[in-house]
Amino acid sequence: MKTIAKIFRSQQISLNKTTVTFSHCLCRLFLLLLLQFLHQHSPPYNQLLYSPHPTHPTPPPSRHGPIRRNRRKFRESGKSDTIPPPYSWATNQRAIIHSLNTLNSKQIFTITGDVQCKRCERKYEMEFDLREKFAQVGAFIALHKVAMHDRAPDIWMNPVLSTCKFCEQENSVKPIIAPKKKEINWLFLLLGQFLGCCTLEQLKYFCKHNKIHRTGAKDRVLYLTYLTLCRQLDSTGPFDR
Repeated sequence: MKTIAKIFRSQQISLNKTTVTFSHCLCRLFLLLLLQFLHQHSPPYNQLLYSPHPTHPTPPPSRHGPIRRNRRKFRESGKSDTIPPPYSWATNQRAIIHSLNTLNSKQIFTITGDVQCKRCERKYEMEFDLREKFAQVGAFIALHKVAMHDRAPDIWMNPVLSTCKFCEQENSVKPIIAPKKKEINWLFLLLGQFLGCCTLEQLKYFCKHNKIHRTGAKDRVLYLTYLTLCRQLDSTGPFDR
């Protein structure tokens, strides 16, 4: 019996060693397969370390199309190209007046505008003879255009104002310029040589709607405004730039 027991125990030990050896082989085989799989499906090690631009997922395209960044154009896109003429001597185009021939055919010989005294603050209507005042402005430009060097002279930049018919204060009557730029009385301001009373923003509005380059100082933009208005009245005069 003792001999049988020794034989049984020796066989059991041998079986246990075989089991352990087999398990180790399975583990090593599994590790080898795992390493082979990672090697086939992973980028090279140096690429992981030195890739200069890590990849990012590309965002999906927007359903609403490209974003418009020029918001100013978007706001102005709703404005109409034409407007109701604010005056009988104005066209239905912004900042454009009728020609002298058209005004004569319509028998428009007097141009009116609202003014206010800076001293007594009285408001009233002033009128200009179209032909007489335009002849004065045209003669001034023809005489001094070369010396202007594309810049408005001081007399245009700082207009000499009229005398108030109520309090008789000299250099006191200023034109009332409409708060809405599309309603500015451009022809009245031209004939009275009051365009210098406009702000730079108002003058740039005029140049914009006449397709004139409008960057620069006020004397430059004011000069272009005078010449363009005169050219609208008489395209044959000495009013080219």
